[in-house]
Amino acid sequence: MKRLIIALFALCGCTNSDIGYEYLDTPYKSDPLGEEKLPDADPLIRTDAFDCTTFVETVLADGDVEKLNKIRYKDGNVDFLSRNHFIEIDWLPNNSDIVQDVTADYGKTAVRNVMIDKKNWFKIVHGIDTDFSKKTVSLNYIPYNELKAIRPTESLIVLFITGKSEKSGKIGTDLAVVHMGFLLPDGKLRHASSQYGKVMDTDFYEYAMNRAKNKQNIGIMLVSIK
Repeated sequence: MKRLIIALFALCGCTNSDIGYEYLDTPYKSDPLGEEKLPDADPLIRTDAFDCTTFVETVLADGDVEKLNKIRYKDGNVDFLSRNHFIEIDWLPNNSDIVQDVTADYGKTAVRNVMIDKKNWFKIVHGIDTDFSKKTVSLNYIPYNELKAIRPTESLIVLFITGKSEKSGKIGTDLAVVHMGFLLPDGKLRHASSQYGKVMDTDFYEYAMNRAKNKQNIGIMLVSIK
């Protein structure tokens, strides 16, 4: 039934506000995708479970595994080391052909500088030796105290930004992006929620203000879909 509704929306030109609609209520599962071989033998694609990132990626790929591989891996090279593990230094720059930072169009911005130590992360988390160098990147974000209710004219990807991550000591690197989803034109956030265990809609501004109660959470970044 949901796929039929999606098709009807496509006929009336309303698909943008219903991006990912067909996956609503799909269960949440942490890290559900892999390379079908060790060290991550999970499947390349699945639509019966998502985490926040794979939900966004699968929707952008329209459920097509070849498109998904190009989004999830640098140059589409399906390999654990080539996967866009870090939104900050991998996912955003390697997908610059399909996404663009538009944060400054929606509010007063600040800058979060984050240093990603992939070599240390691979060693501590996965026990793999690599030759990656540390990399620092600057991300524009709207601080929560500057954030207003947003009603974009098109669906955007919203990235939730933290200050110094609580996980950094355990995983061997700093992080800035800790969650992602779609901000819809009606002001809803559509995302795979670990808290509620499913893909769901919620009021974006209310959700953002709840996150702001934790002082380590500092704001949001907005990315358009080309």
